Amino acid sequence: MALSRIWSAFIIIAIIIAGIKCFVFPITNRAIFTNMVTGKSGDTIKLSRVDSSTANPLTISFLDSNKGKSFSNGEIQTIKFSGSKYLNFKIQSADGIIETCQTAVTLSLKLIGFMALFMGFMSIAEKAGGIRFLSRIIGPFFSKIFPEIPKGHPSMGHMMMNFSANLLGLDNAATPFGIKAMESLQEINPDKETASNSQIMFLCLHASGLTLIPVSIIALRSAAGAANPMDIFIPCMIATFVATIAAMIIVSVKQKINVFQPVIISWVLGISALISLLVVYIRSLDTDAVQLFSGALSSGIILLIFIAIIFAGLYKKIDVFSSFIDGAKGGFETAVKIIPYLVGMLVAISLLRTSGTFDALINGMKSVFAALGTDTRFVDGLPTALVKPFSGGAARGMMVDTMKTLKPDSFAGRLSCILQGSSDTTFYVIAVYFGAVSIRNTRYAVGAMLLADLVGIITSIVLCYFFFG
Repeated sequence: MALSRIWSAFIIIAIIIAGIKCFVFPITNRAIFTNMVTGKSGDTIKLSRVDSSTANPLTISFLDSNKGKSFSNGEIQTIKFSGSKYLNFKIQSADGIIETCQTAVTLSLKLIGFMALFMGFMSIAEKAGGIRFLSRIIGPFFSKIFPEIPKGHPSMGHMMMNFSANLLGLDNAATPFGIKAMESLQEINPDKETASNSQIMFLCLHASGLTLIPVSIIALRSAAGAANPMDIFIPCMIATFVATIAAMIIVSVKQKINVFQPVIISWVLGISALISLLVVYIRSLDTDAVQLFSGALSSGIILLIFIAIIFAGLYKKIDVFSSFIDGAKGGFETAVKIIPYLVGMLVAISLLRTSGTFDALINGMKSVFAALGTDTRFVDGLPTALVKPFSGGAARGMMVDTMKTLKPDSFAGRLSCILQGSSDTTFYVIAVYFGAVSIRNTRYAVGAMLLADLVGIITSIVLCYFFFG
């Protein structure tokens, strides 16, 4: 019910705000409803035509001295197009609902190949006993934070694979592993339409986005001309680790799990030590070496998993190819099943973006912090954090735009990068993973994930001031 209310609120708020903008500020928003429905990202939205007698003198002066360029005033741009005539326009920042529906289906179709591949190999691993082997290894730790899962249940191995893929930044592999984990947990869920405690704990840990090396962020900082693209690596690592621990604690409090048990503390400290050692090594590398190391490590581990699964299947005398085909068929069915959930969530997010709701929220926050007299440098980096729960691509665009506008080595430029690496796309995760197992009642999952996101945001801001303030 919580997800249903949030989804309804997104749509209602977006349409109300669009209506207010259309009737209160008609000159710049007269086509807003059309843009929300049929618009496409990158479309030019014509606002008005003016002549030299009514245009801003500063705008005229700039355009006269910069032939062929446009004058920008916030999101509104002006160009000289004929004699003394000027055109005011803006660029649509997000797709309308029709284009978004097509995007949702395209995303699902792109998932089919990865789902078929990885779930095919997972099928071999299950029949060969590899998943139960992983479950026995991780069992002592997972049995404490997932007390409802029977000892040695395959879901533990599936979750281990998902967390490992996330840690290495293998998003395409993490999704199939994660969906398989949700399906395994669904088998022992007594209420098939309501999220179980174990499913909520798993998704909250997954959505916290613990990633070892933010390769794409480092690459984008390098492309933007940062003096040291690697300087956000340690803050990113700390922020995402804190967000993951926060997610575990938040859900544990709700589920009355004692996180101070010796086994849990030992595993957390052990994982922390391993990550710290790897961080020390990576800090000794330059940007190109980091990207090379990350690619080799991630790809090497995937290939190692594949060959280990094949050898295990041959050792157990399993019909390896038939097992792969059986699992791959399940991957295809799952990818198709999530389409309605993905369409619904992405359309609601599209309405929020095209209606200007996000812009109103960001501008409102800037005004509040400025009125309070606090340091407002961090506010320019917040758009990335506010958009990230809804869309990873939009958040990446916000990060790139911040670095382009304010420079990659500015406080806001660095903060946007840390925020980009400190969490996952919460609402996308909810739509895909709960949709894959037809969960309708998500209970407190959304609130717990967003609270963990908030911890990640606050931690990122504090770390940015500590390292770069």
